[in-house]
Amino acid sequence: MSDEAASPKPAEAKEQARNSNETALEMMKFIAVTTGYGKGATSAAGFSGKPNRTSEEYAESLLQLFERCRTVVDAKPDVK
Repeated sequence: MSDEAASPKPAEAKEQARNSNETALEMMKFIAVTTGYGKGATSAAGFSGKPNRTSEEYAESLLQLFERCRTVVDAKPDVK
């Protein structure tokens, strides 16, 4: 038997990585939309506790969330 059967082909590995990233992106979007992740306090009449986040801070928090989602998607399940 050759090593080709044991290791994935480059095209298959690339496709698997893309599917993994797409899954992580969909997970990140779902979490961000449903929880308001990364958004600062909303503006309201009266006093507010925290100032609103800048667009750079919001983008950074979304990138961090994406990295966390990618870590979860890429994790190998514990099979017992």
